[in-house]
This record gives sequence, structure tokens and C-alpha cells, in this order.
Amino acid sequence: MEKATFAAGCFWGVEAAFRNVSGVKSTSVGFMGGTTKNPSYKEVCTDKTGHAEVVMVEYDSAEVSYEQLLEVFWNIHDPTQVNRQGVDVGSQYRSAIFYHTPEQKAAAEASKEQLQSSGKFKAPIATEIVSATDYYLAEEYHQQYLEKKGLPSCHC
Repeated sequence: MEKATFAAGCFWGVEAAFRNVSGVKSTSVGFMGGTTKNPSYKEVCTDKTGHAEVVMVEYDSAEVSYEQLLEVFWNIHDPTQVNRQGVDVGSQYRSAIFYHTPEQKAAAEASKEQLQSSGKFKAPIATEIVSATDYYLAEEYHQQYLEKKGLPSCHC
């Protein structure tokens, strides 16, 4: 299994999108990219921890490529938004790719450059591409939240 970590706004909907990808074996939601050790959801929501809400994806690279996961990532949010997605505002909702290997970094940078030059977005892509740091699992009630609530998406 390989790991990929993405931040694209509220992690509930991001997790649901990746759980539906063939080759993804598991997902979890949590926090990455900040300075506070073992933050709670409540702490992250203060926008003072520096963490982003992220989805950790474990996948079988024989069934789905990292590039295919990047395609999902780019298509499930607006990567031109800075520290927000829709009504969710704060650095915890930033768009970011946390790479785990040099190959992931290169693939992420190439896909970002390709998307920016495609003209799909008028504004510059704001997505950060940064090295994965410590991952802190969010509280259990956040895991597979939409499935638990029987909701198809965050925007019902």
C-alpha cells in the first residue's frame, strides 16, 4: 500500500470522494501541516494550529495511480481559493498536496503546472505542494462522517 495526503476544504466530502475511487483501500481524516501536537478538531477550527484538514488515502498503485488520485483532487474543489472552500474559511480549509516521496512531489508539481496552463481557471492555482509532516487522526466521529449520517455530500 502507498499513501497520499490531500487537503481540499472540509475533510468530510474530500474523504467521501476518495473512498469511491477503485484501488483506494482505506481513508481517514485528520490534520497535517501545523505546529500543534495532537490537535483536536476544536483547536484546528480556531485557525491557530496551522494544520489543514486532510484526508490520508491508502491505495494500491497496481489498481490506481497517484496521477489518477491527483485528477480526483483537482476536480473536487476550487484550487484557486486561498484558505477557503465555499463557505468554509480559514487556513485549515486550504488546498494542499502533502507529498510522501520525491516522485509524488514531481507528479503533483507537473499536474499543477498542466492544470494552470490549461486555462480551466482564470485565477492562479493556490494549492500548496509541501512535504508530508506528522499526521494526527481526527476524532472518531469525523471518520466516514457522511456515510455515518447517510448523506451523499456536504452540500445536501
